[in-house]
Amino acid sequence: MAAEDIAAGATPAEPTQGGRFGIQKIYIKDLSFETPHSPQIFQEEWKPTVNLDLSSTATAIMENIYEVVLSVTVTVSFEEKTVYLAEVEQAGIFQIQDLPKEVLARVLATVCPNILFPFAREVVADLAMRGGFPQLLIAPMNFEALYAQHQQQQAAAAAAKPAPGEKKH
Repeated sequence: MAAEDIAAGATPAEPTQGGRFGIQKIYIKDLSFETPHSPQIFQEEWKPTVNLDLSSTATAIMENIYEVVLSVTVTVSFEEKTVYLAEVEQAGIFQIQDLPKEVLARVLATVCPNILFPFAREVVADLAMRGGFPQLLIAPMNFEALYAQHQQQQAAAAAAKPAPGEKKH
């Protein structure tokens, strides 16, 4: 791929099925860390429960340029008390062109979040430590599997939906 195909500062990647892919920028879009029961929570025995929620959105911001936002919410609780809540919206701007629509959707839902996830994971680990807690190491995520599961759920929902003019019994 020629350097002029990618904007200044971008990192080119190998073409995917004849398409082009480049990272323009990676940044934190939104960040929140709360410790609602501090300082009393520091006196408790450390046996937390960790809940992780992930989601991502993709928005075309100009032709062949997309912003992908990976939202990571980590809630650490102990005996029904929230120890801390970390919310990170890790975003990236990606140049993606010359891909079929279905491949583009898959790239936006899998490749881009895979690139963003290590950054978000590092932010959460750093926030936990700076908040006075042990480092939280979030396991890697398989965005391909999550995408496949989402596609199956959508197909099942579409199959369960009656066709126009058809009555559901």
